[in-house]
Amino acid sequence: MRALLQSTYFVFIFAVMLNGAAFADVNSVEATIDRNPVMVDEAIRLTITADGSADREAFDSSPLLKDFVVGRTSVSSQTSIVNFDTKRTTVWTTTLFPRKEGSFTIPSLSIEGKTTKPIQVKVIPVQEQSNVARDYFVTTDIDLKEAYLNQQLLYTVKLYLSSNIERGSLQSPDMQNAEITQLGEDKQYTDIVNGRRYQIIERQFAVVPQASGEFTLRGPIFTGEVMAANTNQRFGFFNRTQQVNRVGPDITVNIKPIPQGIDYPWLPSEMVRVDEEWPQGDSFVAGEPVTRIVTLTALGVVEEQLPDIPEFYPPNFKLYPDQDNTTTVEKDQSLISQRQTSLAIIPTEPGNFVLPEITIPWFNTLTQKTEYATIPARSITVAAASSKDGNNGSAPGPLANSESADDTPTLVNTPVSQERSDDVGEENRDNARETRTEEDTTFLLLTLAIVSALLIVTALGWFLAFRKLKRITHGGHISSHGKYNGREGSVLGHTDEKAQFERVMSLIKANDTRALTPALQQWLKTLTGDNAQLSQFASINSLMSELYAARFAKNNADKNAQSKQIKPVFEKLSTEIKRLRSEWQKKHTGDNNRLSDLYPAS
Repeated sequence: MRALLQSTYFVFIFAVMLNGAAFADVNSVEATIDRNPVMVDEAIRLTITADGSADREAFDSSPLLKDFVVGRTSVSSQTSIVNFDTKRTTVWTTTLFPRKEGSFTIPSLSIEGKTTKPIQVKVIPVQEQSNVARDYFVTTDIDLKEAYLNQQLLYTVKLYLSSNIERGSLQSPDMQNAEITQLGEDKQYTDIVNGRRYQIIERQFAVVPQASGEFTLRGPIFTGEVMAANTNQRFGFFNRTQQVNRVGPDITVNIKPIPQGIDYPWLPSEMVRVDEEWPQGDSFVAGEPVTRIVTLTALGVVEEQLPDIPEFYPPNFKLYPDQDNTTTVEKDQSLISQRQTSLAIIPTEPGNFVLPEITIPWFNTLTQKTEYATIPARSITVAAASSKDGNNGSAPGPLANSESADDTPTLVNTPVSQERSDDVGEENRDNARETRTEEDTTFLLLTLAIVSALLIVTALGWFLAFRKLKRITHGGHISSHGKYNGREGSVLGHTDEKAQFERVMSLIKANDTRALTPALQQWLKTLTGDNAQLSQFASINSLMSELYAARFAKNNADKNAQSKQIKPVFEKLSTEIKRLRSEWQKKHTGDNNRLSDLYPAS
């Protein structure tokens, strides 16, 4: 029992002593540095030690910012008890980077009412100890110290390491009113400097100033850990590391303003060009869309600096612009930016037109003169939508020749030939005359055969065979281009019509407007068996124009809203295409049946 009371007493006394130590005031504060003098690219480690209990947040580094860059600060506390005498200390450790040569003062620092003594620090240039081989250092370089506003500067940093490091980091350079971007990956190689071999890590940056004036490009800071030299350690496993800090030299640059007399969007570069993607040929049809893609490329600028691409077109064109695409990439130690515009152009009237040239002014930083990136003017011919109607004796539009098809079940072919010749275009009239001559000859032969059958009974078998052969020949060639393949039962001129129809349906289902127009054009040619144009089919052409208007509307930046708007148009287009195909097949299938009724003997 007595032993228990004694133990409780000692514990109580120990707790009181600790509690008293916890609330003890700071007795004194001391500041020390690890080196003096220090070279301009090295760091100083500043240690502040407070004797007594102090708040961990009591250290204020703002008085140091006048002459130094303050790095990361760490804090630690330690409590020791010797013969019931409790001692507590708080230690702050921070890194200071001098930015220039000269003598500087680390001012008095206050910790809870106690202050440190000022410390004089001498910062010497690196050249004063150039004869001494250094283990680690950083160099910086820039291609131009005088440039124009928004002109790219190429900044190069090299880290020299004489031995391997455990770990390390290299910060980016810093400059006010500038956009800094790393170019590519780090380069690693070895070189010999002052008779010593170094491993070199090279990193490059593109610096684009956003304001004019004189600025200081602050060198990057390297922080690493290397193995500490300790001859007393006999086992490498227990070796400790020490921190190494280096800073790259600062560079001052002069950024000139935009020259006087520049009245265009400022674009300083070494190379600017503008290109276009245009369909083959310069002949188009009124009402049919044409896509034009224009790309602006500039070297040494970011995409935000690229101006808008001017668009000037005659009033006879409807324009449906898509959203611009901009991008910036790095290549060959430089930034390359592009702006691409896509424009759907629909000519509304036939005639000859001139698309004006596209000209973009820019400032050549090599010659220091204004130059122009240009797409020359282009002359185009727009044909009328009806100019190709009835081509090669074909129907100009869907279901347009229903009466002609219904009139074909006659023994005498002259009316059918005459009606077909009326629809032939000016460029194919010679072919029409040849067709009429052949059909007139066929009529005479058929008439002679009938007369011979009445006079010569023995020739009846020959007459019937000839008439049957003629029915097959006539039924298989309704048009000179073979839109109907006779008794084989095919109502289409090409065997791949079904595949092309299914492709059109799949593009409509996928909402693919870009690929739909050529696919729809090819299917219509296959269905009609001639060179029919999309503009000849009024209902489909109207829906396609409505589709392009919905897709390229300026207020359709939201893809979801755009999809909801064009979906009903796709549905109507699908229904109209199916209706057209069904009626076209029904018409030609009916013609086949009526032709067969002309020959009851067979």
